[in-house]
Amino acid sequence: MAESVWNYGQAFSHLVGTDLTGWGVEATDGHVGKVDKHSHEIDDSYLVVDTGVWIFGKEVLLPASTVTHVDLENHTVHLDLTKDQIKAAPEFRSDEHLADQQRREEIAVHYRTGGPFGGGPSPV
Repeated sequence: MAESVWNYGQAFSHLVGTDLTGWGVEATDGHVGKVDKHSHEIDDSYLVVDTGVWIFGKEVLLPASTVTHVDLENHTVHLDLTKDQIKAAPEFRSDEHLADQQRREEIAVHYRTGGPFGGGPSPV
């Protein structure tokens, strides 16, 4: 896993420049939605996942470190999170999550430690 939750692991360096928008997203226990937005910036990489009707159109911000595998052939991103963990994540709000550094750090801490969003990937 990456040192910062906002970075992809070293194995994902080939993804820089790849547009993941619209790609399917798979939790450890099944399909959860599609990529709506994403970033490949160093120390600021993330996915915004649109969960569609699964949890009533909710979008969630997921740090890049939650990505375990990207299937280039099938346009699918695989995560180190369960459906319940994604369902428990706070709803994405761009004004809070992208513009407010303190709010982003709170999210980072929760994903590093498995906080109140229902757990997260193993701590870094």
